[in-house]
Amino acid sequence: MCKFKCEYNWLPDFVYGSIDGIVTTFAVVSAVEGGSLPVAIILIMGFANLFADGFSMAASKYLSDKAEIDQADIDSTGVNPVLGALSTFGAFILLGCVPLAAYVIQPFLNLDAEFTFKLACGLTLLALFCVGFLKGLFIHKNKFVEGLETMLVGALAAGISYGIGFWIESLV
Repeated sequence: MCKFKCEYNWLPDFVYGSIDGIVTTFAVVSAVEGGSLPVAIILIMGFANLFADGFSMAASKYLSDKAEIDQADIDSTGVNPVLGALSTFGAFILLGCVPLAAYVIQPFLNLDAEFTFKLACGLTLLALFCVGFLKGLFIHKNKFVEGLETMLVGALAAGISYGIGFWIESLV
């Protein structure tokens, strides 16, 4: 439990940014894998998505928080648009790198393609579980259940992306 008083509640922005960073980046990885495209495409699309989508989410968070403040017509909402944007972006980038990690290390460890994808899947599921576990820790809910819930939602999104990539590759 946090022993210091935080004026800014970073947890929702961290959870939101983390999950979206992991899921959207892994969606790119699994779509490219499903489409049987080369690893270079995973890295190019994955990192391009990571930074573009991370910035987009941070900008959206900032503008959304500003709208909340403007709608309340006072600055006592406890909302800090800059910190919200930074928390969202930081979490998105930090945890969004996890699905790409296996592909970054692949040439250095001479991993085969099938193992690399399995490693990316495992790292992604672990990262999702950890985000849910952390959320459970801070909200005083069952950490294991929160971890599993977060992991299952992310796995569903990845499965959809893989299936679409596989289906489209079979058509072309």
